[in-house]
Amino acid sequence: MVNLLIADDHAVVRAGVKQLAAASAEIGEIGEAATGREALARLREAKWDVVLLDISLPDLSGIEVLKEIKREWPDLPVLVFTIHSEEQYAIRALRAGAAGYLCKSAPPREFLEAVHHLQLLL
Repeated sequence: MVNLLIADDHAVVRAGVKQLAAASAEIGEIGEAATGREALARLREAKWDVVLLDISLPDLSGIEVLKEIKREWPDLPVLVFTIHSEEQYAIRALRAGAAGYLCKSAPPREFLEAVHHLQLLL
């Protein structure tokens, strides 16, 4: 079972991802954070196996959060999940340590496949 932390500033997105993730037998606990600082605090409070991270957060950029995650938890897989096209941010995210990059316009099955792939990295 994968414990998933969703870091996204849109409550509707978090609720939709949470509902989709809850339907998967591979996903256990699901946590939420609306800001970068909240995501880092949640990571310090409990053990998470995968982080789903938006690039556009209201307090810290997702890239800044990603870099901090990689400093404190270098082996924690982070899937960047954003509205921004791959050409704009994917290279930066992968260089900063992201295990994957997925656009929010992707079909739900691609999200579940990405989380499954990250589970294999654990």
